Amino acid sequence: MKAIVLEKYGSADDLRLVDRPEPKVAPGEVLIRVRAAAVNPVDWKLAAGYLDPIMEVAFPLISGWDVAGVIEAVGLDVPEYRVGDEVFGYVRKDWAQNGTYAELVAAPVRCVARKPAALSWEEAAGVPLAGLTAHQSIRRAGVTAGETVLVHAASGGVGAFAVQILVALGARVIGTASERNHEFLRGLGAEPVTYGDGLEERVRALAPEGVDAALDFAGSGVVDLSQALLKRPERLVSIADQAAAEKGGHSLWVRPDPEDLAELARLADDGKLTVHVDRAFPLAEAADAWRLSQEGRTRGKIVLTV
Repeated sequence: MKAIVLEKYGSADDLRLVDRPEPKVAPGEVLIRVRAAAVNPVDWKLAAGYLDPIMEVAFPLISGWDVAGVIEAVGLDVPEYRVGDEVFGYVRKDWAQNGTYAELVAAPVRCVARKPAALSWEEAAGVPLAGLTAHQSIRRAGVTAGETVLVHAASGGVGAFAVQILVALGARVIGTASERNHEFLRGLGAEPVTYGDGLEERVRALAPEGVDAALDFAGSGVVDLSQALLKRPERLVSIADQAAAEKGGHSLWVRPDPEDLAELARLADDGKLTVHVDRAFPLAEAADAWRLSQEGRTRGKIVLTV
């Protein structure tokens, strides 16, 4: 099979399209013929060695954790799926090596769910990691209907999902973004505010009594600001700043969860969750996709088509 591979820790310049053996399919796994795989910032951060202190990585490394595709084979004791089923998933195994930037990927059933029929392959591939991160952050913050939530980086890959999930939940959303993304956020149901100097005053103008919860998807030093705006400082969840946990909030690392994936699929099929694909690249152009991701200015998701 064709796959994008790194032979050692490196950058986009080190990615190569090569032939690799087809994956073995262990008990409790399915073999997925990949139709699309999303690019996430964690992909190139892992490849650069930033996660080496906390994660086992083996080389040659096939990057990627997000996938949408068709089941080509099932392992022993997999009554949940049959060959031909369309699925999507966050394929995070016990160590990083055999990822989704490939024509085929073997995935534990705990990492996948049935693909939402309302989404294209590219859109479905963009959901799992970012959508699960948003969903699990909202749950960790304990958000309920009628509450006001501040979402940092609300127009990004995770933030856009969080806004839509919160709106579907019945929450009021104040989302930070650059001015060029304000109309996009309004279309998702959020009240946009510009990030940067004066942000606290701008949020207080919309929520004088403060906000009920805050979700930090930016990691740009907003922990103290968020807690100053929160009615209860412990209702801060950050995916990018360990200071959140150190200061009484929560630091979250997304987990595979088939029930959460199924809930995201239901929201999509009910028309409550859409996916903005900023750009789709062919698999062979993964390096260009990484470079675009590293600019940090994309709206929505970057996807590889296979």
